[in-house]
Amino acid sequence: MLNWALAFLIVAIIAAIFGFGGIAASAVEIAKVIFIVFLVLFLIAAAMSAIRGRTPPV
Repeated sequence: MLNWALAFLIVAIIAAIFGFGGIAASAVEIAKVIFIVFLVLFLIAAAMSAIRGRTPPV
């Protein structure tokens, strides 16, 4: 999921360089939403791991 956020961020940067403001703004908003979803899921997974007390598999 983090890969998708980075991909949309790169698309936004490239679109901004070439002057496509609307596309760049849309790509940035999508990247922000995906990154926030990633952070929420990561925090939930970290909390569940801490509650269970197990170490992650190597």
